[in-house]
Amino acid sequence: MTSQAAAALQSQVNQLKLEVQALKAEHGTEHISVGNYLLARLEQLGATSMFGVPGDFNLGFLDLVEDHPGINWVGNCNELNAAYAADGFARVKEHSIGVVLTTFGVGELSATNGIAGAFSEMVPVLHLVGVPSTKQQKTKPMLHHTLGDGRYDAYMKAAQQFTISQAILTDKQSAAAEIDRVLIDCLTLARPVYLTLPTDLVFEEISSSRLQIPISRNPPVNDPQVEEFVLSSIVKVVDDAHGDVVVLVDACAIRHDVRLELEQLLQKTGFPVYAAPMGKTSVDENYPRYGGIYVGSISNPDIKEKVESASLILSVGSLRSDFNTGNFSYNIPTSRTIELHSDHTKVQHAHFSAIGMKQLLPKLADKLQHHHTEASKLGVPLFTAQIPEEDHKIISHTWFWPRVGKFFRSKDVIVTETGTSNFGILDIPLPEKSVLVSQILWGSIGWSIGSTLGAALAAREMGLGRTILFVGDGSLQLTVQELSVMLTNGLKPIIFVLNNSGYTIERFIHGKQRKYNDVSNWKWTSLFEVLGDAEGKLSTCHTVSNKQEVSDLLDNAEFAKADKIQLVEVMMDRLDAPRALQVQAELSGRTNAYGGKVVGAGDAMEVKNSVEA
Repeated sequence: MTSQAAAALQSQVNQLKLEVQALKAEHGTEHISVGNYLLARLEQLGATSMFGVPGDFNLGFLDLVEDHPGINWVGNCNELNAAYAADGFARVKEHSIGVVLTTFGVGELSATNGIAGAFSEMVPVLHLVGVPSTKQQKTKPMLHHTLGDGRYDAYMKAAQQFTISQAILTDKQSAAAEIDRVLIDCLTLARPVYLTLPTDLVFEEISSSRLQIPISRNPPVNDPQVEEFVLSSIVKVVDDAHGDVVVLVDACAIRHDVRLELEQLLQKTGFPVYAAPMGKTSVDENYPRYGGIYVGSISNPDIKEKVESASLILSVGSLRSDFNTGNFSYNIPTSRTIELHSDHTKVQHAHFSAIGMKQLLPKLADKLQHHHTEASKLGVPLFTAQIPEEDHKIISHTWFWPRVGKFFRSKDVIVTETGTSNFGILDIPLPEKSVLVSQILWGSIGWSIGSTLGAALAAREMGLGRTILFVGDGSLQLTVQELSVMLTNGLKPIIFVLNNSGYTIERFIHGKQRKYNDVSNWKWTSLFEVLGDAEGKLSTCHTVSNKQEVSDLLDNAEFAKADKIQLVEVMMDRLDAPRALQVQAELSGRTNAYGGKVVGAGDAMEVKNSVEA
C-alpha cells in the first residue's frame, strides 16, 4: 500500500471515530465553549490568522479570538479585502485554510465577491458569520441588517451559490459535528465553506472529546479494482505512444496537493513537462525537463510545437478557462489526452469517476518508469528570459519583466494582479521554491492587495522569503486601504505599482481611447504617510521613470533587503502591454462579440462581429 493510500485510509478511520464519538454519552469529559471548540480546530489546522471586520453579531466571539494564544486577529478595512486576505493566506500556507469573519447580512454580503473568487479558483476558505440568536431566527423580528421582510435565510441561500458546504448552527448538541463536517469539506474539496455562529451559542458548553481526533485532510480511497483498470489503460496508451509523452500541469496540481507526487513521476519517467498559466510554480522552473508555459495559440512557437506535436498529453489538474488556455485554443485532441483530476480520471474518451490523482500518481510513476530512457531523449526548450536591448529609455513591458526576473530570489512569494502583471510574469523563470500567487480565472481587480496581506502573513510564519506585489494603478485604487493593515502588522512587502494611467487590459479588449478606462492619478509615494506611517520610519517610496532608474533600484542592496514596506511607482506607457496580454485581449474582444461597429470616436480600429472574425 502506498503512503498516499495509507493516509487516505487513516483519514476515513478518523472520520468514523468522530461519528462514534458523537454517538457516545460523554460523561466526565472536559467541556469547552462552542466558540473555543471552533478556535481549537482552526489552530489544529494551522489557520493562525483570522481576517475580518467586527460587527455586533460577532463581537462576543471576537473576545474569544483576541484572548486565544494561537489565533491572530487581523482587522481589515472592509469585508471584501478580508476575504481576499484569507484567500492569499490559504494559497501560501498549504495544508491549512484561510478564515474570514463577518457579521450577519451587511458584512457577509460585502465579502461575497472574495468568497466567490476562492470558489472559482479552488481555495479553501472558511467564511464564518456571526448571526442573531437562535430564538431571534425563529421569531424573525425586524432586526437591523435584515431585509425587513423576515427572510433570515436569504444570506445563507446566497452563500450556497459560492460555497461547497454550509453549516447553520442551531443547537449545541450538533455544533461540534457540524463544525467538523464543513472543515473537512473545506480541506478535502479545496473550496470555501460557510458557517454561522449564533450569538447565544458562542459560550454554550460542549464536550471537547472530539478534539482528540484529527480533522481529515485526505481524499477518499480509490476503488482498488477500478484504479487497477485505469492504471492498465493508461500504461497501454503510453506504451502505444512509445513514451512520446508531454506532461502538462495546471492549477489543481497545487490546489489538491500533488506536487510531491508529480515531482516523483517526472523524475522516474523523464517526461518533458510544461505548465498552464494557473499551474506556474507547480513544478520547479529550474528543473531541466521543464519547458515553460503552454497557453494554446498564445504560447511561444517552440513551446506550442513541442506540446501539440507530442503523441500523448498527460494533463495533471487542468482548469481550462479562457485566459488559461489562450481563449480555448488548445490544439490537442481528446484521443491524445489523459487527464488526472482530484476526483476523476479521463483516459482518452473514457471517464472514471472517484479515481483521484493523489493516490494514482505514485502508482503511475512506478508503472511508467521503464520509459525513462526514451523519454529523456525528447527535446525540451530552454526556459530563459533574456533582457532585450532597446534603443530608448522608456520602461517597456518587454524589458521590465525579464529585468525584474533577475531580482527574484529563492523562496520569494510573488503576487501578480489581474491584467498586465498576470501576463507579464508568465514567461519569466522563477527561482527554486518561490511561490506565485495570481487569480487568472476569477480575475477580480484589486484582489492582489488583500491577497498580499494574507500571503505576507503566511510567508512570515512559514519562514519564506520576501513578498513582492505587482499591481496596476487602477487595481490598487480599489483596495488600497489594506496597506494600512500591512503597516499595523509589521509586514514588509515590496509593492511595484505599474502606473499606466488606467485599465490597460480593458483598453486592449475594447475602448483604447475611451475615458472610462482612465483613472485619476494619485500621489503614490505619499500613501504611507496617510495610511499609518506619519513619521516615515516604517516605509520607503520610490518613483522610477526610465530603465536606468529601475536597474539602479533593483541592484541596490538596501532595497533588496526588504526590511521595511516599500512602494515603487513604475512609470509606463498607457498603451504598452505584455505580448501575451495583447494577443489574449484581441481574442477576448472577438469572443465578446458586441456585434457590428461598436467602437467610439477615439478608437483606432473597428471591432468586427464574431462571424467576420
